[in-house]
Amino acid sequence: MHVVAGVITDARGRILLARRTEGRDLAGLWEFPGGKVDPGETPEQALVRELREELGIEARVGDPVIAVPQQYPHKRLCLDVRRVAAWSGTVKGLDGQALAWVPPHKLASYAMPDADRPVVAALLDPPLYMVTPEPDDDAHWLDALRAAFDAGISRVQLRAPMLSIADPARWSSLVERAAGLARDAQADVLVNGDIALAERLGIGVHLRAAQLSTLAARPAVIGRVIASCHGLVELQRAQAAGCDAAVLGPVLPTASHPGQSGIGWDAFANVREHVALPIYAIGGLGMHDVATARAHGAQGVAAIRGLWPG
Repeated sequence: MHVVAGVITDARGRILLARRTEGRDLAGLWEFPGGKVDPGETPEQALVRELREELGIEARVGDPVIAVPQQYPHKRLCLDVRRVAAWSGTVKGLDGQALAWVPPHKLASYAMPDADRPVVAALLDPPLYMVTPEPDDDAHWLDALRAAFDAGISRVQLRAPMLSIADPARWSSLVERAAGLARDAQADVLVNGDIALAERLGIGVHLRAAQLSTLAARPAVIGRVIASCHGLVELQRAQAAGCDAAVLGPVLPTASHPGQSGIGWDAFANVREHVALPIYAIGGLGMHDVATARAHGAQGVAAIRGLWPG
């Protein structure tokens, strides 16, 4: 089922949500307004029609936000979300639905269908998740990190599997300095695997796939919790553990694994539809792949080579 929905904003920057009425599936949950694409309609035509019928407004459809494939017990759909570039008229719930104008930072507090949760993340969270390479020269590594923040990167995973084992004291010091740069840049920073270090520094943690099977609950860190996953079972574990997002791949072949093919975009979308988590795609990707990633239900892309400066 192809469903199209609109992100409608008012003059104060608030976003419109509609509550599903009694007698419908998923009744009582809040969603972005829209409806089914009828045969012969384009998604843009369907959204204009649905917003006229449901809300009494005339809309001009803008850019795509994300297309989320989602499997429910009773149906399978793709939620195709577009920004509404402009609209006219007075918003009314013509189907008897409750409406709410919600400040963006409060969207996550509304109970929503699974397909709508990644939409909130797509509106609020970064589409790029940079992973650091192994440090060689510490000063050069920190300079490159600073350059990435200056270029607009706002979410980063600090990862150095060799250094963190060979010289944990040096790595801990480097993470602390990197966390300071991130705070100055107002960026999210997560350290790979080390929950205790994340707790001590007040930052997020990126969980390795192997850690998911040992967690009974979300780690008690102040920052974000994101997990590396390679398939559906790990994604379900990440969701059950209360992770904020996950990384899934490799999607395309990578230089670090020559001769190995990635899972491809179709397989990515097929796995994504079974969880409500925001998911970054990883593997042979860069910032030019964000639109393709969003079209397959991804939050965006995660990468080392594709995002690390220099």
